[in-house]
Amino acid sequence: MTTDGILIQQIKKEFGDLSYDGQGNLNRKYLSEVVFGNQQKLNVLNSLVHPRVGVDYTQWVDANKALPYVLKEAALLFESGSYQQLDCVVVVSAPEDLRVQRVLKRDNRTEQQIRDIIKTQLSEEDKKSRANAIITNDEQQLVIPQVLALHHRFRSMVD
Repeated sequence: MTTDGILIQQIKKEFGDLSYDGQGNLNRKYLSEVVFGNQQKLNVLNSLVHPRVGVDYTQWVDANKALPYVLKEAALLFESGSYQQLDCVVVVSAPEDLRVQRVLKRDNRTEQQIRDIIKTQLSEEDKKSRANAIITNDEQQLVIPQVLALHHRFRSMVD
């Protein structure tokens, strides 16, 4: 959304020039206000973004095919259908209230805006039920040992 010229043009055409600021940075606040709460506009945005992300990811995988494995990070992995191209799906899970607090610290959004965004996504339980592995990021369990265990698992799959 910030480097793909084709996608930037599509977003501006569909949602207006306010989608980007004068320096060419994505105006996330504006775009969020336009699409969240309007399922049709959210679907349009997703229909523009996900195919371009897929093209970029395919190119990136090709450029890194000598590596033992690669990872793909995606907020809407199941919703977009891109999980079907993967050998394994890892879900990073945290309680909703903790996720909301983290976004409040990171973004300039209200709690209600964050919860509205969460409502447009699959539930945490649904994601976990579809996952091959889960990393729990709840500030109670250590994350690095979980990541290292997955690294060893992935390495054993290709060795």
